[in-house]
Amino acid sequence: MALLQLQTPAPRKPPWLRVRLPSGDNYFALKRLVRQWRLHTVCEEALCPNIGECWERRSATFMLLGDTCTRSCGFCAVKTGRPLPLDEAEPERVAQAVALLNLRYAVVTSVNRDDLPDGGSHIFAATIRAIRRRLPACKVEVLIPDFKGNWEALAEVVAARPDVLNHNIESVPRLYRQVRPQARYARSLELLRRAKQLDPTLRTKSGMMVGLGETFEEVLATLRDLRAAEVDLLTIGQYLRPSPHHLPVVRYYTPEEFAALRQAGEALGFVHVEAGPLVRSSYHADVQEAAARR
Repeated sequence: MALLQLQTPAPRKPPWLRVRLPSGDNYFALKRLVRQWRLHTVCEEALCPNIGECWERRSATFMLLGDTCTRSCGFCAVKTGRPLPLDEAEPERVAQAVALLNLRYAVVTSVNRDDLPDGGSHIFAATIRAIRRRLPACKVEVLIPDFKGNWEALAEVVAARPDVLNHNIESVPRLYRQVRPQARYARSLELLRRAKQLDPTLRTKSGMMVGLGETFEEVLATLRDLRAAEVDLLTIGQYLRPSPHHLPVVRYYTPEEFAALRQAGEALGFVHVEAGPLVRSSYHADVQEAAARR
């Protein structure tokens, strides 16, 4: 456990965080498809370092409700502002893209839309149903916002029966005011707890970043809170600063430290833990879900 104490911030990214530039036929084919169907992906909007690998595997995380978020989280590269009017045809376009790609596993997320009474929950539900109509064998994972504690909105998404419901806790309670100023730690835990109560057979999932100044004990306490909410799947990855206007990286965790975090999560009883420098909430999501079923 001592290896996870805070150290002097690294001046440069360590070698294990280097990734190749995106390339390959599948990558460019998916890029064209996203443009053709006027879709948004969190892979692009959030500047995900894994975009080359995932898109070459024909795996993408579709982002609903436009590309403009109503919140201003300190870690996120997605633009903040006044969103455009809701596009009710978006679920069918996402389903068409999923069908054209013949995906076996689709991940769908969104920006926060605090301007909408239901936070966009009906768009999530419609997207799940549209994908199932076009490609019944495809599994669907949703990474949802907190809907500002609107539990009827949560129930609408759960009733559409996603295979996995994900909501990221992101960080430890002490850092919430800087990391997620418009969110509430207790509200996110309550969402995960209620999702499981609404459907005890539903796989629930959450993820967090490290490197923002948290201690090992704070991370462990957060993992305990997630297990108390009966969360099944967990992802832990390194925070990477998207621009000088975002929160700085306090330090970079080593691969060995991520292995220690994975072991700690497994010891607490998570069904599956994915932890590593480049791990993100939807990274290898299909592999995580399959491992959980096994």
